[in-house]
Amino acid sequence: MRLALLALIAEQPRHGYDLMTEIETRSGGAYRPSAGSVYPKMQQLEDEGLITSSKGDGKNVYTSTDDGHAEVDRERETIEQIWRRAEEWRDWGPSFHPASMEISRHVEKFAKSAFSAVTRGGVDPDVVRQIIDRAQGEIDQSQIV
Repeated sequence: MRLALLALIAEQPRHGYDLMTEIETRSGGAYRPSAGSVYPKMQQLEDEGLITSSKGDGKNVYTSTDDGHAEVDRERETIEQIWRRAEEWRDWGPSFHPASMEISRHVEKFAKSAFSAVTRGGVDPDVVRQIIDRAQGEIDQSQIV
């Protein structure tokens, strides 16, 4: 979290809400840090001399210092890994939508049935694969409508 926040501030001055929103955007909605996790890190970064804060439009705006930019440069590889990981989560973001959560129990039961059919029921995995492919095809077709 520390490096992600520092990297975002090094890109441009930001306020806390903007930082939370940007992390949520980069993770495709899969993760949105809370104020309780962001603001203590901001204080830590300020205490370390890596950022400064000033009031702007009634909000604290954080700006990277020269030392902050230097740390971002030193940690570039790690920061790139953080954003790659966030990008991987992007595809999962919609899975956390309340409407998706409504069907999660059914998806879990479906998966258990498929696994059980193959491992305990002696059903040919190709048969189960065909059923899954048909179900997926029906779902994909319903999205077109």
